[in-house]
Amino acid sequence: MALILWVMSLSLLLHGCLCSIGQTKIGCLRYTPKGENDVCCHECHPGNRIVHKCGKDPKELCTPCEPGKFILEFKDRCDRCTRCLGAQVHVKDCTATSDTVCGCKKGQTCGNTQCSFCVDTCGKGQEPTSDRSCRPCPDGTYNDQSHSKCKPWSTKCPKPYQKIEKGDAFTDIKCVNVSVPSVKHSKKPDDTEQLWPVVLSVLISAGLMAFIVIVIITVTLKILKRGKKPAKPITKTPIIRTPTDDPRTLIAIECSFHEAQQEQGNSTESLNSKDSSEQLIA
Repeated sequence: MALILWVMSLSLLLHGCLCSIGQTKIGCLRYTPKGENDVCCHECHPGNRIVHKCGKDPKELCTPCEPGKFILEFKDRCDRCTRCLGAQVHVKDCTATSDTVCGCKKGQTCGNTQCSFCVDTCGKGQEPTSDRSCRPCPDGTYNDQSHSKCKPWSTKCPKPYQKIEKGDAFTDIKCVNVSVPSVKHSKKPDDTEQLWPVVLSVLISAGLMAFIVIVIITVTLKILKRGKKPAKPITKTPIIRTPTDDPRTLIAIECSFHEAQQEQGNSTESLNSKDSSEQLIA
């Protein structure tokens, strides 16, 4: 029983090798003659490695890669197929002309173009870093896609009558329309219409200045009037001197006596004239 299983496995392996060989052309693809009977190979068929640089038969100069190996350029050795490990998942099998294609599990993304390792998928508003982690978009930048670099905000709107509204880590700036007032073409006013506001303002200013000056003068006069105090009347006290035998004193007394008699006489004449006037009226 074990022998039968071994024979079946061997036959399947040989069948796979034959199929692989049947799909890949064997030998040299591009060569040039050398001497009379030899040729030199410059390029093998895809999936073949160079065995001999020159020889008689071009098919013997190159040979296909062994199973589990592949080749992408003209050389004498095939590369081993990559194996998907860890967080990687198998996407496409390895062939003689291409390496294995690996992917990443859900929630993770390939870390490079070859997808040789996986990293956590950065969501919107984030960006991947060199240490295979995610960070929020810096201020002034945004990211609206998964696992992409943050992009700077736009600096202006496409239309002149639009204003900018600040964006965030997930979206760019927003351009909002601003209502533009309708422009009415009015006729040009004449010189009189333009001049009367100036004249009116000048008259008002002059009136205000005059009013202020009058108020200042009035207040000043009141203050000055209150500041002046009425002068007290000076009463002259008659000087009574003691009579003496001095001639100047006697003359002064005599003069005073005559003045008193004269005043008394004048008073008597006034009374007499008044009585005569009353008699005539009667």
